[in-house]
Amino acid sequence: MGKLLDSVDTKALRFAAGFPVVLAAGFVFCALLLRSDLPEPLAVQWTDDGGASFAPFGAYVGVGAAGIVVSGWLVLLQAVPLGRPVMMRRIMMGAGLFVSLFVTSALAAGLVGQTGLADARQSHVDMTVLALGSGAAVSLGVAMGMVYKADRQWSPDDDRALQTAIAKELDPDLARDSIRLWVHARSSVFVMIAIASLFPAALIALLVPWLGILLVVLAFIGAAFLFARIRADRRGLKVLLAGVVPVMDVPAGAISDASAAEVKAADYGGWGYRHHRGTAAMLVSSGPAVVVSKTDGQRLAVSGGSQASAAQLAEVLTRVAARARRGGTPPVHGGES
Repeated sequence: MGKLLDSVDTKALRFAAGFPVVLAAGFVFCALLLRSDLPEPLAVQWTDDGGASFAPFGAYVGVGAAGIVVSGWLVLLQAVPLGRPVMMRRIMMGAGLFVSLFVTSALAAGLVGQTGLADARQSHVDMTVLALGSGAAVSLGVAMGMVYKADRQWSPDDDRALQTAIAKELDPDLARDSIRLWVHARSSVFVMIAIASLFPAALIALLVPWLGILLVVLAFIGAAFLFARIRADRRGLKVLLAGVVPVMDVPAGAISDASAAEVKAADYGGWGYRHHRGTAAMLVSSGPAVVVSKTDGQRLAVSGGSQASAAQLAEVLTRVAARARRGGTPPVHGGES
């Protein structure tokens, strides 16, 4: 949710969501004030001779209010995403205000034109109300487009970037002591999972649809567990299964040694997160990995992606562990947790 809010202009979002609703509520309130002076049913379409199509008062007001809200949302919300060009967002904000006010003016002109009549067939749209409302809608829409400040505002991302920049300025070696990487199984493994699950699921779904869907979901979860996100910095080593489930969190001070090595997943119990013969392992495939020895005598192994990234990960862990043993304090900043 936080990432979504960081990608939109929250002030514009509040206005885009709230203004059409408030405008529609005002229209309904004014229509109720005129209710006693209006005929039943009300005209909703006119010819030169008067009303031609009719609807009950509740339908006219209810559908009209819904039209104000929907038309306003459709246009105003186009100005909310921060990724869109500034000029486009300013134009859409002004256009959204114009559309909302114009729809309200047209509905109000229809009501005022029927006020005091016993039969809606004798009514016409009040052109004075329509002209005044349309003129106000145009002028206010243009004014909104000119005064709306669509430039990107300071966001939590800017706070985090500023804190990171300050930390790097105070400690130039900080960037060298940090590495983040994703590791995953070979593509052939995912193809095998797809073949072993999707084809049987399609056949099973013909007889038991929910069981076929369940098989696909289980295959997707199994494939997700062959991904891991690894982060190493001065705080230590952290490994997240499928990118979200923390399975390893080793403080830098608890690491005695780290080295890159070629490993076989079978020697550590297989793929995924395993505890095998006193060693914790998070391996997505056989191949380059980092074997970490802890100060309490335990060991763990994590996949390192390529040989280069495994060597870099081992180097960072060795360096931050040595710094921690010398009494270095991990910096506190707004980075990834």
